[in-house]
Amino acid sequence: MSWVKSVAREVWGLFVEDGSFAAAILAWVVIAAVGMRVVAAASWTGPALFAGLAVILIESVVRFARKRK
Repeated sequence: MSWVKSVAREVWGLFVEDGSFAAAILAWVVIAAVGMRVVAAASWTGPALFAGLAVILIESVVRFARKRK
């Protein structure tokens, strides 16, 4: 049964290396989806989603670079 756990851990690691990065992306997608429903100007949802994901990516890269030093 331990091999099942190790296989599951490896598969999870293929898609989610940094748990906080994945959680931030999921949270931002949910916020953008709710914002699209609440705000009448749905034309801003795409750029806001992109900007938020870009900020999350930049923060993750900076955090990884600092940890690497």
